Amino acid sequence: MDKSRVFIHATVSLDGFMADPDGGIDWMEGFPSAPEDQDVIGETLPELGAIVGGANKTQTIDDGEIPYGAMVKAPVYLMTHSAHEPIEKNGVTYSFVVDDVAQAVDSAKQAAGGKWVSLLGGSISRQCLELGLVDEIQLHVVPILLGQGISLFTGLSKHIKLERIETSAYASEAHLRYRVLA
Repeated sequence: MDKSRVFIHATVSLDGFMADPDGGIDWMEGFPSAPEDQDVIGETLPELGAIVGGANKTQTIDDGEIPYGAMVKAPVYLMTHSAHEPIEKNGVTYSFVVDDVAQAVDSAKQAAGGKWVSLLGGSISRQCLELGLVDEIQLHVVPILLGQGISLFTGLSKHIKLERIETSAYASEAHLRYRVLA
């Protein structure tokens, strides 16, 4: 039986945005950090076996948007609306899945070989939550209020109950980890 854990992994502003209105994430930088902050993130990276995210054909790859800044060499499954052959870049294989997020997660779980599957992006995360495909949510909350932007969770059509597994805070970020119950 497959033991891969599927989790949403994101850095968000205190008001729940994962990007500014134009998709920018430069606001995430420049905050004080402690070694423990890096340890929290560092504990996750070796556990990653595959990644599922969104893409506009090859735009994500062409724009140099590399998941986890190329620190993880796990296969990436990108959701798209039109078929595209897999692309290999910098030792990472990007496969494209047309309009079926459940298929993308299933393929990622198979490729992960028992390791974790990370979900990146608001739309992908919300779809997977609504389909019951998410085991955990891990958030790194940066102390800034953006007021507007791209929300990680706005648009869910149902309530999702969570159980807190772990919380920690060191220099500036708060690290939150929840198990998805329903």
